[in-house]
Amino acid sequence: MTSYAITVGAIEHYTEACEQFEHLLGRLAGAQAQRASHGEVEAIVQAEGNELLRRLIQGHLEQRSREEPTRERVVGADGVARTHRREGCRRGLETRFGEVIVTRRGYGGRGVDSVFPLDAELNLPPDKYSHGLREVLVEEVVGGSFDEAVAHLERAGGGRMAKRQAEAVAVSLSQDFDAFYAQPLAAAQPNAESGKLLVISADGKGIVMHPNSLREATRRALEREEHKQHTRLSPGEKKNRKRMATVVSVYEVAPYPRTPEQILDPHQPPEGKRPRPENKRTWARVEADQGTVIEQAFAEAVRRDPDQQLHWVVLTDGQEDLLRQVAAAAKRYKVDVVVVQDFVHVLEYLWKAAYALHPEYAEEREDWVRDRATAVLHGRVRDVAVGLRRAATRKQLSQSARKAVDKAADYLENNRERLPYDRALAHGLPIATGVIEGACRHLVKDRMDITGARWGLDCAEAILKLRSLKVSGDLATYLAFHFAQEQHRNYPGPPIPLAVSHAA
Repeated sequence: MTSYAITVGAIEHYTEACEQFEHLLGRLAGAQAQRASHGEVEAIVQAEGNELLRRLIQGHLEQRSREEPTRERVVGADGVARTHRREGCRRGLETRFGEVIVTRRGYGGRGVDSVFPLDAELNLPPDKYSHGLREVLVEEVVGGSFDEAVAHLERAGGGRMAKRQAEAVAVSLSQDFDAFYAQPLAAAQPNAESGKLLVISADGKGIVMHPNSLREATRRALEREEHKQHTRLSPGEKKNRKRMATVVSVYEVAPYPRTPEQILDPHQPPEGKRPRPENKRTWARVEADQGTVIEQAFAEAVRRDPDQQLHWVVLTDGQEDLLRQVAAAAKRYKVDVVVVQDFVHVLEYLWKAAYALHPEYAEEREDWVRDRATAVLHGRVRDVAVGLRRAATRKQLSQSARKAVDKAADYLENNRERLPYDRALAHGLPIATGVIEGACRHLVKDRMDITGARWGLDCAEAILKLRSLKVSGDLATYLAFHFAQEQHRNYPGPPIPLAVSHAA
């Protein structure tokens, strides 16, 4: 067992912490606590314990300050020597347990900013909010509003932060997102013999924005609308008020062969347990355009599988711009991909056609959809499309009534090359975008679509990045990376101590 020795000189800095500890023990051992419920005891320990922790941090900072070496001069990162020394320079630091004071030496000179070597050693932020407080803030803002987050900080530990400052901190915390994921992977390279699939899936989700944060075309369309005074947005009022966020997911999954009948017939379930996605990374961006995010998704896939050892699959909803961007990215990275269009969208078109062809009988509609969906899954896409048009003609549907039928037929014919469900099922490929649609709901909608919320671009982008890190299981690792990057930015070449002389 490791033992720690504390010198007499060091322990004096922790006198107030020791006093607080004795005070807490006295309260717990006192007559009033002996009659208290366990919940009341918890409240005592929380309140008094937070103060104890604050005093421990304060004591440590005082020890570091007392033991800081005295330097005759310090050369800063700019190469300029600072020879003027100031003692007792104080700054506040808001921690998760409350405010503490950092006292240190400053070194300055004419026409140059002062340098504080202890600040660099402690990796203090440029503002007054500690790394610990930032970590608590992140956990709160990725799940709830900023108002709730700042209230929680104060309730839970005594740390204080105004809402505007919390928003600025969130933006700052997210700034190393791209650099974090640009790092080479340390894991072993994929094994081609595993037969695993590398899946890229993408979709979009609108976010209600402040007018000055909309894309230019959307903003102009909004300006053309009739101006109305409203205190909050209703569902019908969101046209031309949203900016589209692009959501992408990259993951690996084992093949899962099925038959069309196993897809549609609840009495014929697929054999074996459906494999779960592995190493899933999901993220959303609202500032970048869709093409940029698609390229990032391909870059992430290449980072995982640089030699294309896995079988690449791209799942989409068939949106034309998205398909063009996927094709462009695949060409740019020189990778072979199989593009599969979401089968759920096929079903939606078939159901709309079914209501047009069989408006009266629900059971008849259900059987009709199942038969056509089964045919599509067997690869007979063109046959189904031709059959749809013939059925509409045979029933002599009006032009308006057959519109849904023609749209379904057009959809099948125009996307036929991306509907090879017979081959996809035989090779165990996914045919539905459930992963990415779930991500749109969980990652974007649940946080960004709070009733009445209107987002500024910087803040929306920051929250999406932080939520993406949380969803992908990378938040803790990212924060460590971010704080290290912050040290490089804030203290770019640690001050060079020259002619050091220790204080007596």
